[in-house]
Amino acid sequence: MSLIWPLMIEQVLVVTLGFADIVMVASLGEAAVSGVSLVDSINNLINGLFGALATGGAVVCSHYFGSRNEKMVSLTAQQLIYSTIGISLIITVFGLMFQRDSLVLIFGKTEEAVMVNARIYFFFSLLSYPMIALYSGCAALFRAQGNSTVSMLTSLLVNILNIGGNFVCIFILKMGVAGVAVPTFISRAAAAFMLLFLLYKARPYAGRPAISIRGISRIHIDGKIIKHILAIGIPNGVENSMFQIGKILVLKVITQFGTTAIAANAAAGTLATFGTLPGSALGLAILTVVGQTLGAERTEEARYFTKTLMILSYIAIIIINIPLIIFADPLVGIFNMSSEAQLLTKKMFLFHNIMAMLIWSPSFALPNALRAANDARFTMLVSMLSMWIVRVGLAYFFARFTTFGALSVWYAMIIDWTVRSIFFIIRWHVGLWKLHYHLAD
Repeated sequence: MSLIWPLMIEQVLVVTLGFADIVMVASLGEAAVSGVSLVDSINNLINGLFGALATGGAVVCSHYFGSRNEKMVSLTAQQLIYSTIGISLIITVFGLMFQRDSLVLIFGKTEEAVMVNARIYFFFSLLSYPMIALYSGCAALFRAQGNSTVSMLTSLLVNILNIGGNFVCIFILKMGVAGVAVPTFISRAAAAFMLLFLLYKARPYAGRPAISIRGISRIHIDGKIIKHILAIGIPNGVENSMFQIGKILVLKVITQFGTTAIAANAAAGTLATFGTLPGSALGLAILTVVGQTLGAERTEEARYFTKTLMILSYIAIIIINIPLIIFADPLVGIFNMSSEAQLLTKKMFLFHNIMAMLIWSPSFALPNALRAANDARFTMLVSMLSMWIVRVGLAYFFARFTTFGALSVWYAMIIDWTVRSIFFIIRWHVGLWKLHYHLAD
């Protein structure tokens, strides 16, 4: 529980930040909301890559932490930081080189006002990628040792700087959509360097030596450890990338229904994250707990905690979604959109949150137990196939051959959740993940 409650608060802070961003951008009009939401689909793709790499490092660290190999824990932490910085810089440089063409290539014909806002927001987003990558990696290292309080407090700092910066840049400096992206860079940079400093100080936690990165300036690349990190990070990264690319393709379905549909989809997506945030927190807890118990070779304990945390995930998601559903009207009204956009947002939001209470947990929290057991290739394969065949395929089918309209995407999404849940439940119950964990060791 000492691990879970800070993760819960951290997820609330993350979702609150996204909510505040979209509400402030909404004051600039539906074209601004639509432009930011299009670029955010790309940002989610890139951030997913950073998160996947961080997950790979966190799993390897948690294994060594569970086996009490402190030297390898710290060496793994250093290699993770080297990797995140290097990969993020490469992405930023290539992104800046092909910035304008990539937006047209991905989203095709879009209203000019929407595309203008998208280009501005994308430029500043690219500059923030290295800071976001470093922040993700450092936060994952603290969670790997069971210290989620540090990442929670850092998220609080990010929120204060980011939301405060948004207010100043949008309403006082009148920077438009750039006023959302610039504070992101500043807040993530401050948080990343603070976490780096704390990792360097390496104060003991819960009676155990903390993860330390002392000596990181004397750059030493350990190919074996990086390969171990990437063995988990690459499948997870491919999974996240294919998932986000699929979401971008699905977003193209939304764009054909006009600016109102794009704005409604962005607003509903922001609200929907509140309904799954306790599940996201418990998914992170599963990653740490299962990783440490398997590192200590306590397999049955890993099973027990996975089952317990999954039950808690279901209970928490139900508890948070009931009031969200009851107060759907005032929540949707916060975005100050047209009546047509608000009605569509409400339909999307309610459908998502009702279904999340039933099938979100096995679809997104349970696979973290498999990843912690080095069974990342299976989760990658299932997620990719389900995303591309079920969600993308059905979204285009529904949009073309039914009268669902913009809701086509949301109906296809729930079917995708159902399919992947079935595969993950069977995989964990049968216990094939044990083979992958032992083979990796």
